Amino acid sequence: MKIVTWNINGIRAYKGGIKKALQSLDADIICLQETKVTRDLLDERTAVVEGYNSYFSFSRGRSGYSGVATYCKDSVAPFAAEEGLTGLLTNHEGAVGCYGDPMEFCDDELQLLDNEGRAVITQHQYMCKNQIQKVTVVNVYCPRADPEKPERKQFKLQFYKLLQSRAEAILKAGSHVIILGDVNTSHRTIDHCDPSDLDNFDEHPGRKWLNVFLRAESKSESGRENEGSSTDDVLNNGGKFIDTFRYFHPERTHAFTCWNTLTGARQTNYGTRIDYIFADVQLAKEQFTAADILPEVEGSDHCPVWAKLCCTLLASPKLPALCTRYLPEFAGKQQKLSHFLVKVDPKPMRTESRDSLPSSQEAGEKRENLKPLGAAESSLGKKRPLAPGSGTPKGKKSNVTKTSAKLPPPQGSLLAFFKPKASSGAPILKASEASSAADPNPLPRSQKSQMVQLNHTKVVNGVCDSSTMHTSSRPLEESTGETPRETKAEQRIAESTVAPKGPKGASLGFWKSVLHGPPPAPPCKVHRETSVLRTVKKEGPNLGRQFFVCARPQGHASNPEARCNFFAWVDMGK
Repeated sequence: MKIVTWNINGIRAYKGGIKKALQSLDADIICLQETKVTRDLLDERTAVVEGYNSYFSFSRGRSGYSGVATYCKDSVAPFAAEEGLTGLLTNHEGAVGCYGDPMEFCDDELQLLDNEGRAVITQHQYMCKNQIQKVTVVNVYCPRADPEKPERKQFKLQFYKLLQSRAEAILKAGSHVIILGDVNTSHRTIDHCDPSDLDNFDEHPGRKWLNVFLRAESKSESGRENEGSSTDDVLNNGGKFIDTFRYFHPERTHAFTCWNTLTGARQTNYGTRIDYIFADVQLAKEQFTAADILPEVEGSDHCPVWAKLCCTLLASPKLPALCTRYLPEFAGKQQKLSHFLVKVDPKPMRTESRDSLPSSQEAGEKRENLKPLGAAESSLGKKRPLAPGSGTPKGKKSNVTKTSAKLPPPQGSLLAFFKPKASSGAPILKASEASSAADPNPLPRSQKSQMVQLNHTKVVNGVCDSSTMHTSSRPLEESTGETPRETKAEQRIAESTVAPKGPKGASLGFWKSVLHGPPPAPPCKVHRETSVLRTVKKEGPNLGRQFFVCARPQGHASNPEARCNFFAWVDMGK
């Protein structure tokens, strides 16, 4: 049997569905963390994958946050499945049970610990020495301790405590236990690319918990146990679980599973090992044959971790109630939202009928934000109902004349405001041409009506001063005064507003003097390479400020190919 854990950093990033990724991992049980999907956003291609049965846990408070999922091949279907660690989210048959001592936590605390969708538990069976034994797989995404939020540090420690309590209760009930996922704490200095403050490294609260929870032992050391030692003695000696990767690779360095992709740290392998597969001591020694990481697999800021067991799991004849294919939206018991928004005509389609909805889930998702029925009909050629008060009184019928009121085309320049509007279908003529075409016996120019009057229009640096410009609101017959010569006025306006003379017009120079970007990027001091521009995102007095840093990826200070310590603030005054 092969088992894999992977922080996928968003399951919806796989536009074509998750099936190809699952198949490429080639494992019987695949545990994913940070799915960033809630139930309302879960699509059928992700929830129901051919050949697999899946189990999800969703965040109750925030959309696109946290979340875990466990995919099991149909050949190793679990006998029980449960969401969360507390049991508060379980209201169906087929639960795993064994919740430990509930008196260690208050009710509100238990509810909060399970509200973020951070755990899915599946229980399987396998044959060993002609006896059926149980193994429980706990898929977890442990919280991150935000240094700016002290309450999250306490939340993380309480989650660790709850995880340990539940795992040890299941182990005590007679089932083997595998805990795997993103634990969000590097255990030893060998698991960190650049550990700081080595004297206090083990004083980190998360590491202190791991030191108690885990039993530090390697495969080579396991063969040197006393022959008379029993399983109970082994379980009572230190922690009850083993880090399977360190069990097989006790001294391997630079074995990291998470990198900061924003700084390109994966290129220099400047990361941490925070993704684990833990197993109880007896199971690790008797059934585990190998464990390793897959840093070459990309698609996330984490890489997968895998382990192999020599046992073969048995398949349950009936899937647990938590399986996603039993959810009403995927089991065919509930109509999709599109059925309520689109009118379905059971009669044969007429030539004017609307196109039917596609049956695929992918196309259905694209119609998530369908307009209401009336809006959908109006967009397909039917007229919208008249606004209240603007049509015929109620109870009376009237033939409404169809009009095709079109908005004028967008104006390309200031000249368009000084041209008379032409009727639909007629060519657009200049003012002088339009007047001569409309009147076969034109009057002298001084006697014509004035449509647009420009009073002392000022043009400064190629910009028209609109404060001294106005248009006459009176009709042509009532306007008085002489009309300026349209042709020369148009030429003057066109020259001043549309096409400044020369490659560098006065307006271009004016705006360049007012609006300017940051100064050119300086070279870094060590590599003499052009630096890159960054912006401060962290809350504080420097939020929004820009600075230059070395363009190379982040790495250890001893790595000559890594980023140097060049840093320079952007001086916007230059």
